[in-house]
Amino acid sequence: MTDKAGPLLEGKKTTEARNIIIEWLKNNRLLEREEIIEQNIPKAQRSGGIIEPLPKRHQFFVNVNKPIRERGNKTIKELLREVVTTEKIKILPERFEKIYLNWIDNLRDWSISRQIWYGIMPPVWYKPPAPIGDKLDYVVSKTSPGKEWTRFNDTLDTWFSSGLWTFSTLGWPEETEDFKTFHPTDVLETAYDILFFWVARMILMSQVLIGDIPFRTVYIHGLVRDEKGRKISKSLGTNIDPVDMIEQYGADAVRMAMIIGTSAGNDSKVSLEKFKAYKHFANKLWNISRFVLMNINPDIIDSKPILTAKENGYLSELDGIVKETTRNFDEFKFYLAAEKIYHYIWHTFADKIIEEEKEAVKNGSTLAQWLVFSILVTCLKLLHPFMPFITEEIWSKLPIKNKKMLLIEDWPH
Repeated sequence: MTDKAGPLLEGKKTTEARNIIIEWLKNNRLLEREEIIEQNIPKAQRSGGIIEPLPKRHQFFVNVNKPIRERGNKTIKELLREVVTTEKIKILPERFEKIYLNWIDNLRDWSISRQIWYGIMPPVWYKPPAPIGDKLDYVVSKTSPGKEWTRFNDTLDTWFSSGLWTFSTLGWPEETEDFKTFHPTDVLETAYDILFFWVARMILMSQVLIGDIPFRTVYIHGLVRDEKGRKISKSLGTNIDPVDMIEQYGADAVRMAMIIGTSAGNDSKVSLEKFKAYKHFANKLWNISRFVLMNINPDIIDSKPILTAKENGYLSELDGIVKETTRNFDEFKFYLAAEKIYHYIWHTFADKIIEEEKEAVKNGSTLAQWLVFSILVTCLKLLHPFMPFITEEIWSKLPIKNKKMLLIEDWPH
């Protein structure tokens, strides 16, 4: 409390001042009654301290309704709406387009002033002492206009600065080769809870400053929750450290656990049991590959034998899996692609084909050996986007002449 609160309260914290006032009222017989009233008191997430807003006299805003001459006199709201309604930018799943447009239609001027200890300071200068009235004389400059000028010690809103990343990281405002080559980017992937905070701000910055879209497709994923459906959060104590999970179960198992069962825009649950399950799958893939590599003659790889109806049936089924997973990739249904590959490798390739061909492979059948090796090659290619480490390691051991890294091999077709 300041000196304007009087000598009774000066220098006291607000919580202390309240008790002092109550005692003063009691001592002067001015307190009529006391009662308990439940209030929703805002508290800091980390410290638990009560948040007490302090009004600022001067704030910087982005005017979202002002026509921009360089952009055909369209306003920011019009620019943000137009790129989605004309499908220059596609938001997946489509239901999030309605949420996005609802936000834009109700958009208000955006306050970009923040009073936090770390961040990018706006390039705005004023002459102290700042005037008490509403008008403030200031200049915008990258460098100080002179010794008598003081820079505002506010910082820019986090989303203001992060909204610049699609082009600021490529050398903008210079017309660099990186900028010409990589902007706009193709796909942005993010969670639905920052669709407005980040995605809309990136579109805003890109539209206003360079007159272009920042990306063509926005793929929205859900939030990661624990097995009880609670949000993964440090403050809630439900946090799962991915580094710990990788050390226990392997990076590939963690990746698969995060993808399978996670449809676009919907929340997903993770648990130690799920990580463990895909570690077992990784072990299964090792065992499949070990069996094939230990029992084939490398000389048969490049010579396709005459196939019977049974082998053609196996390859036709695999071709169907390739087409389905390719379509799933094109439609951003990654969870379906991963699940189909998982089930094919475990239940069709391992449980059915290898079991039926095992003795023939061991006995030197060229047909059986060529078949299981060819299927393994295709499976590794299909699985690589989801489990890149184990598939690349197995690929390095395959007796294929002049092969490249699996990372840059052609997709099966």
